[in-house]
Amino acid sequence: MDRLIYTAMTGAKQLAEQQTTVSHNLANVGTGGFRAQIDSFLAAPVSGGSMPTRTQVRSSNVAADFTPGAIQQTGRVLDVALPGVGWLSVLGADGREAYTRSGALKLGPDGALTTRAGLPVIGDSGPLNLPPDTELMIARDGTISALQPGVTPAVAEVVGRLKLVNPPPETLARGDDGLFRLRTGADAQADPAVMIESGALEGSNVNVVDAMVRMIDLGRQFDTQMSLLKHADGNASKADQVLSLN
Repeated sequence: MDRLIYTAMTGAKQLAEQQTTVSHNLANVGTGGFRAQIDSFLAAPVSGGSMPTRTQVRSSNVAADFTPGAIQQTGRVLDVALPGVGWLSVLGADGREAYTRSGALKLGPDGALTTRAGLPVIGDSGPLNLPPDTELMIARDGTISALQPGVTPAVAEVVGRLKLVNPPPETLARGDDGLFRLRTGADAQADPAVMIESGALEGSNVNVVDAMVRMIDLGRQFDTQMSLLKHADGNASKADQVLSLN
């Protein structure tokens, strides 16, 4: 009897955690470049003595959905999207190189190029610092050029290049800050094949309808686990009555 209780209890716990994951995905529907989190279940035996006596339910294969999000045109030069595969390189708050698909960039008064959250954007040789009071242009390969105002003829001068990478998805892990990093802790190599689109932003890849259906399904599964616990309690009560009669 306690085996049923243990399985139902751990199943209900994991279902509640998956509800949290779905809620987190829904909360990031409007977050640019967000990648939905994916969880799955795994039945794991718990060893007692020399024989497995219990089975618990736990989350397995926690990963991200790397399906590209929809791209919207903004016309802003410092908005960049990656229409295919690849990532922008930024410097995380922990000082490590990290990767994001959120391309809403801004230029600080000191010329530092950062994300909307204020994280420095990395170029070929470190964080990018661009000349102020210039007209910037970003090519498809990430090359940043600047036009000096009032200079005739107008000549574009290369002032930096975005570090664009494309590590295999299975080598990436999402951090608590929402950024991705290599599982090995190393820095990914720049990939010249990665292209960007200036004047556009990529949206979240969360499908609202699918997420809502998933949330309803998880709620029903949770109710099923609660029903199993009630049945186990009822069966235990009836067994006590039979034993008391004997």
